[in-house]
Amino acid sequence: MQGPQDASFAVMDNSVRSLVGVIKADPAVANVNAYTGQSNGGFIYIALKPLGTGCKESAKSCDVRQTSAPDIINRLRPKMNRLPVAQAFLQAAQDLRIGGRGSAALYQYTIQSDNVSDLAHWGPVLLAQMKTLPGFQDVNTDAQNSGLQELLSYDRTTAARLGITPQSLDSALYGAFGQSEVSIIYTQLNQYYVVLEVAPPYWQNPNGLSNIYLNTSGTGAVPLSTVTSAQASTTPLVLNHTSSFPSVTVSFNLAAGVSLSDATREVTQMQQRLGMPETVRGFFAGTAQAYQTSLASEPALVGTALLAVYIVLGILYESLVHPLTIISTLPSASVGAMLALMAFKIDLNVISIIGIILLIGIVKKNAIMMIDFALVAEREHGKSTTDAIFEACQLRFRPILMTTMAALFGALPLAFGSGTGSELRRPLGITIVGGLIVSQVLTLYTTPVVYLFFDRMRLRFGRKQAVVLQHGTAEAS
Repeated sequence: MQGPQDASFAVMDNSVRSLVGVIKADPAVANVNAYTGQSNGGFIYIALKPLGTGCKESAKSCDVRQTSAPDIINRLRPKMNRLPVAQAFLQAAQDLRIGGRGSAALYQYTIQSDNVSDLAHWGPVLLAQMKTLPGFQDVNTDAQNSGLQELLSYDRTTAARLGITPQSLDSALYGAFGQSEVSIIYTQLNQYYVVLEVAPPYWQNPNGLSNIYLNTSGTGAVPLSTVTSAQASTTPLVLNHTSSFPSVTVSFNLAAGVSLSDATREVTQMQQRLGMPETVRGFFAGTAQAYQTSLASEPALVGTALLAVYIVLGILYESLVHPLTIISTLPSASVGAMLALMAFKIDLNVISIIGIILLIGIVKKNAIMMIDFALVAEREHGKSTTDAIFEACQLRFRPILMTTMAALFGALPLAFGSGTGSELRRPLGITIVGGLIVSQVLTLYTTPVVYLFFDRMRLRFGRKQAVVLQHGTAEAS
């Protein structure tokens, strides 16, 4: 929660009570804890009812909810934005937060500079531009450059003539705007501290300075304005640093249906359009930075897995060609996984990528069963390549179908299960199920074709090599 930069504690306290009232009225909320007093900010912690079935969520006595946390956030956001109080930025709590700083949203983009004035200029520009990007929600910044301050200039000459010391001036200001413990009342069970402060109407705004009088050495009390002059100005409430350099972080959430890859691309293009100077450096932080890092290493990870599979299969079959036939079944599994994710409107996230990598080990067993049988029929029984692969397709169809169905039914609870944590497991299950279904249908037809194609290529290459060897022998003789 964040209020205006000149908000007082009373304003923030009223904001907290108004926001908590809206949140507690939602039937999916179990309890709410709210805290303020941290400058113009605060925190609201919401505990939801367990996810499950059994009664209508609209009933107040219902102990479960049927709505996910993102849907509840989307339901509360318009209600809270209509309140004329501090802004509230909702996000689902993360069990594991990857880097970054505590912010009002899940994703972060940080600009950094050696010059604070550059950040003061480009921070608001970046915030305004990101608010215009489609699909961005809860866009906010940690830059707090508009806090109000009242600067008192001390006239030392006049003060010295009146006998007013800096210490007496400081004591008078603290007595007007601070608190002092003046006594303790003891009882039989407890003790109570007596705290002295000026009545609230006199310290809630800078006009209270006109009511402060200072004792002089001989002329009695004089107003504070006799020895000081006041000037209102702005000052940063906080100045954040990243890696010991001043920085401004803009946090944001994404609307439903907007992927993080699209968001990072839009932010990068936006920064290029802004034309920031070279002294201002921009980069993603936290979860968005971890996403970019994982994408950078993803091709190497998939390539390493395919290379390991190729080496193992090459050693197993003593061939450089047949492992390629087995690996050719993997694209169909990836296509099936992507189609399943698109059908269920799920983004390609880290869990989905893990499912695709798992398919590498699950799907290739279809081709292994057929090629293993065909090679034995060729090498030990002397059958032709066409007859061997045809017989392999017939005899291995049942075990291929059984193993595929066993893996598919094992992944169904992940894909369609409910309960706590099901949102994390669902992309993995849907990826495996979709990849197995499409690969089961396609590999039964594509694997024999690829097997025959590579075998003919091998024979053709072998004949050309034999012709070259014969020609070289004839020339030598």
